[in-house]
Amino acid sequence: MKAFRAWISRFLSPGALVILTIAVVTSLIVASLPTKEVKGIPFWISAIVHYEAYTPLIKEWNEQHPESEFGITLLNARALERRMLSGFLSGSPVADLIETHLAIVAKAFLGPVDEIGFVDLTERLHREGIYDQINTPSFAPYTSRGHIFGIPHDVHPVLLSYRADIVEAAGIDVSQIETWEDYFRVMRPLMRDYDSDGRPDRYLMTASETRGDVITMLILQAGGSLFDQDDRPNFNDPINAEVLARLTTWITGPKQACTDVPAFTAAGHRQRLDGVVIATMTPDWMAGSWKIENPGLSGKLKLMPLPAWRKGGIRTSVAGGTMIGIAKTSHHIDESWALIKHLYLSPKLAEHMYRTTTIISPVKTLWNQPFYDEPDPFFSGQPTGRMYIDQAPDVPSRPSSPYNEAAGQKIVSAMIALRAYADSNKIYDEPTLKIEAQRLLDQEQQSLVRLISRNVFLLEDKTP
Repeated sequence: MKAFRAWISRFLSPGALVILTIAVVTSLIVASLPTKEVKGIPFWISAIVHYEAYTPLIKEWNEQHPESEFGITLLNARALERRMLSGFLSGSPVADLIETHLAIVAKAFLGPVDEIGFVDLTERLHREGIYDQINTPSFAPYTSRGHIFGIPHDVHPVLLSYRADIVEAAGIDVSQIETWEDYFRVMRPLMRDYDSDGRPDRYLMTASETRGDVITMLILQAGGSLFDQDDRPNFNDPINAEVLARLTTWITGPKQACTDVPAFTAAGHRQRLDGVVIATMTPDWMAGSWKIENPGLSGKLKLMPLPAWRKGGIRTSVAGGTMIGIAKTSHHIDESWALIKHLYLSPKLAEHMYRTTTIISPVKTLWNQPFYDEPDPFFSGQPTGRMYIDQAPDVPSRPSSPYNEAAGQKIVSAMIALRAYADSNKIYDEPTLKIEAQRLLDQEQQSLVRLISRNVFLLEDKTP
């Protein structure tokens, strides 16, 4: 015993012993906690609002199909990602059905197409006519090398929400606005310095060099892209340089008209309520979030189509997305496919999701449902659902590249560098900024290509 104590003293300090004791005790406590066993065919999900919406429909399904009951489990998105990817890579068990957002799904597309962990649904979709029922661009983020691996849960078109009370009190007619140039010209009188400190107390829109979501929405609306149709980097597209250059003139310099107001913070909600910004690019899910998180805006806002990048251009963009897919290792593929249709084609689900989140369904055959035409008090009585649906067919197509996240970070890096260039050189004219933007994008393109070149599977696997 004396020898053992001497060994302990030699290799473990008192602090290490405390840490070891805490680790042992907490492990025993965790092991003793009761676990909730979910019965039925496993179905993983990462959004609580979806979980709440699906629960009654799955209960209905289970009552009607006792031989193929499903058990739904709500997981943190990070936990779902780790379990899903480790299962796909190692062959360990995963849920038969998995629903999660596009940033996680894209990571499953890193390897050869025949090694992707989701069932290829392309043939089923076309054979049963379901492909034609769903908004076509909404499939794009879940389509890899010509194969569709998931059904879109949503469309997420983008409209411009604006402080109608302030705009209309100033006598401004938004029907005069077709392009972004029109927007900033017509709204410019609203920018004022009320406290005489030399800075405007009101700006015309939310945007900054660090807001990757806004930058990406504008690039997609303008017709730019980060990847081409074959998921090859298209980062240095001249359209992208044009967007970055023009956005720089919006966020800095003598014509600055934008500032950053966060969408989901207490400070951001207060600033938006105080009218610090007139307008925000607003996907349908953001409109739904504001109804819960910033109810004081009710009756003060209205929606309008995004101003076009150029005359005749599209008046919307897209942001976010979720899909549902079937694990290739599932022993219940047909049952899982049937449940997907029970959920995603359901008018009940479409109505529940719209009423609770303002998210519109991607199922075109449901777009004539009357609840989409109901006046929305939050947006001053406008038919919010119909306004989003009107833009849904025009949402830009997006890539399914597993390098989307890396590309998004690089576009922000380029934008930060471009603003720094503009401010340090006092250069704020768009043509000159476009030249520098192109140089920065060429540089980031090379970096992105080097990163992707390490993945021989994506370079060699061009399975149609």
